[in-house]
Amino acid sequence: MVGPSAKFISPPSAHTHLAHKDRNMLHSLLRKRVRLGAPFPAFRRFCCRSLKTAVLSFGDGSHGALGLPASSFGGEDAYEPTRITSLPPDISGIGAGHYHSLAVTADGELWAWGRNEEGQLGRGPSSSVPRDSWNQPKKVEGLNQVRVRAAFASGVISAALGDDGSLWVWGKSKRGQLGLGKGVTEVMVPSRVEALAGEEIVKMGFILSKQVSFGWGHALAQTSNGKLFGWGYSAEGRLGQIGQALETSASSAYLSKAAADSGSALEVAEKLVLEEMGKENNMPVIWEPCLVHELDGIEVADVACGLDHSLALCCDGTLLSCGSNTYGQLGRTTEGSKMLPVDMSFQPLSISSGLGHSLAVCRIPSQEVAGEAAGVVSWGWNWNSQLGRRGPETFPAMVEGLDGERPVYASGGRVHSIALTSQGELRVWGCGKNGRLGLGSSADEAEPTLVESLDGLEILQAVSGFDHNLVLVAD
Repeated sequence: MVGPSAKFISPPSAHTHLAHKDRNMLHSLLRKRVRLGAPFPAFRRFCCRSLKTAVLSFGDGSHGALGLPASSFGGEDAYEPTRITSLPPDISGIGAGHYHSLAVTADGELWAWGRNEEGQLGRGPSSSVPRDSWNQPKKVEGLNQVRVRAAFASGVISAALGDDGSLWVWGKSKRGQLGLGKGVTEVMVPSRVEALAGEEIVKMGFILSKQVSFGWGHALAQTSNGKLFGWGYSAEGRLGQIGQALETSASSAYLSKAAADSGSALEVAEKLVLEEMGKENNMPVIWEPCLVHELDGIEVADVACGLDHSLALCCDGTLLSCGSNTYGQLGRTTEGSKMLPVDMSFQPLSISSGLGHSLAVCRIPSQEVAGEAAGVVSWGWNWNSQLGRRGPETFPAMVEGLDGERPVYASGGRVHSIALTSQGELRVWGCGKNGRLGLGSSADEAEPTLVESLDGLEILQAVSGFDHNLVLVAD
């Protein structure tokens, strides 16, 4: 990355550093989790067992992201987890973009379904793919020489991580999210990100995904040795200090004003995303992956991207944030476009982002759980109770209603959140519109609520898209 190089030095506050022993333990735990490609123990167990699996989906199906025929559940939406019958029986991992879905088989094949307006399904030009076929899972073309071990997505592109650490992308992004070089905005077949050749990518961050993380036009990728690369749309400092002088987007002011005028922030957020995706002029874009020099000498253990903000968890337990802070999604009062510490009084183990809110699974003291306990901490946009708690939105605080549980993974959507516990239970909260909570209705839930219809199933993985969810279970 071009621009000034500055080694990050965390302040000497007690909550931003762990004791040496804890730091080593956290480092070991996170590195093992990332290298195995497993976000929680249940998935790790599955990797060692040749079990048949099934993928269930629920929520908004208007773009086909559920992978279900409309006739099977009486409409485009699924109000309870519903099995996708057209997938192979050996799915080992799942990923969710804004409006489409991905699934990796045990043999390293990749399947995709959902929105294909930008060619993100890997089926060739979108004009050649009938809209009524979007909901049909099909194998991604052009990856025959790649053994895929994980897959990630944003709203407009998809990415596959090869077992050799190579990164492959396809779709359409005017903001450089493909990372294929200056001016490359569209590829209909998987293409390798050559700027990352020689690096072993273990995690990416698009919005709503893990290992590689993509936001609204920006992306982060983490290597096996803890380096962090970023590229794409760099407005509002969402990539830290990478690249040219950062410009301020009008999105924050627009969203606040429009929400006040219409009374529906959900509708405004949708309109904002669609409108901004169409803008092309004067965009600060980093066209190829560049090293985040701010973190020279600092090992990164986890990354996550929201719509216009980013999170990076360091191996010493320090959680950093950058980008827009309109709704307190950075979790800090310190201003600046640099990656700076979140005001966190807990010990984060993993992180995730929704559209405008942030989530962290943290180690916490507990009187109810023997041994170490964990909880979910949330902050940021809380229009539909997606934070799962009351109190200040701009300050990280514990999600209510998880006492006695051991959450091991959390994922955020547009205005809802989910968490998987070590007991294999799925808890959901936030907006229930279109069945995105999987509870059989459109009702909102202010606190984590158990998805009882999954009782008796061994849940291996659960992820959220903008308005839909995927659950991988042992069959």
